[in-house]
Amino acid sequence: MDATIRETDAAAPIPSPPPPPRRRRSRSAGPRAGSLPALSVATVTVLLILWAVTTSTGLIKPLFLPPPGAIVTAFQDAWSGAFDGNPLLTQIWASLVRVVGAFALAAVAGIPVGLAMGVSRVARAILDPIIEFYRPLPPLAYLPLMVIWFGIGETSKILLIFLACFAPVALAARSGVLSASSDQINAARALGATRWQVLRYVILPAATPDILVGLRIGMGVGWTTLVAAEMVAASAGLGQMVLNASNFLRTDVVIMGILVIGAFAILFEFGMRFLERTLTPWKGKI
Repeated sequence: MDATIRETDAAAPIPSPPPPPRRRRSRSAGPRAGSLPALSVATVTVLLILWAVTTSTGLIKPLFLPPPGAIVTAFQDAWSGAFDGNPLLTQIWASLVRVVGAFALAAVAGIPVGLAMGVSRVARAILDPIIEFYRPLPPLAYLPLMVIWFGIGETSKILLIFLACFAPVALAARSGVLSASSDQINAARALGATRWQVLRYVILPAATPDILVGLRIGMGVGWTTLVAAEMVAASAGLGQMVLNASNFLRTDVVIMGILVIGAFAILFEFGMRFLERTLTPWKGKI
């Protein structure tokens, strides 16, 4: 009988372990990604409705907040150049040339300087005090010096925007280099990588997310500084248009100029986000 039991046990198949339970995503974790754009559109719509209601009922005087229809009329006047003689496209082009040119120069100069500060202690000791000294200063504080040194032409305006964008870009690049994994650097060196190869294939990819964040911050600071730079003896530009409108108490033109500047700033922000998703697809997935 024992032999029969042993033969039966030997012939019986070994049951396979049950499959692991499938992890189900919790519905209470938060809103789905598809609902976020709709929520943003709803928020903007509610704000526009509140704006229209408060201005149409007379709760706020048109001098302080014009109705949306007045903004549309101001946009039409600015587009045709009826406001100050310069069409809106001319104003936009002048501002884009200044801010994009200064931002490109800041990126070309700031990223290598930041990488050098992160890799070399000597470069960090020389450049870090200078950047940290002028970084907290508002651009309007040294705008008079720019005008005295370089005149009221385009050089002083572009240089002012360049200095405002340069500091966050350089410091972000330095921070990205310092956050690189020492284990990866040592592993690359153990495999025989040269100093340039370590910088190219290890340090630079690790610093790319921080560099892109610095570029986004620098672009925002550049738009802020642009308005201040164009308020000093500029013949064309969105900041100059807003300044002229404020002198004549044209609040509708002021708000229209603010909306145009904000629209271009949002477009640049979306462009930087697309660049971030393209260059660092692993960010947030590890």
